[in-house]
Amino acid sequence: MNGLKKGLGLLWMILGPASVIFMFLQAYEKVGLAAEGVQKTNTALQWGIILFIFIPISAGLVIFGYYALKGEYDQLPSGSEEPKD
Repeated sequence: MNGLKKGLGLLWMILGPASVIFMFLQAYEKVGLAAEGVQKTNTALQWGIILFIFIPISAGLVIFGYYALKGEYDQLPSGSEEPKD
């Protein structure tokens, strides 16, 4: 199970930056296809908001993957009390 956690951690670390790159490419394409004027401004604003919200989520994926790859989740507590070392 720990091997699966580490493998998925690597997947999350790759998925975070890849998804940001994909979102930037989509934003560039959609803003470029929008008609000039108000439509282009609205499309750029919408994609700016989407990227502003999505980039921290992707950073969280990378951090989560790093800790999973590092082995921080190998021994999880069985209850809600503090883990004892």
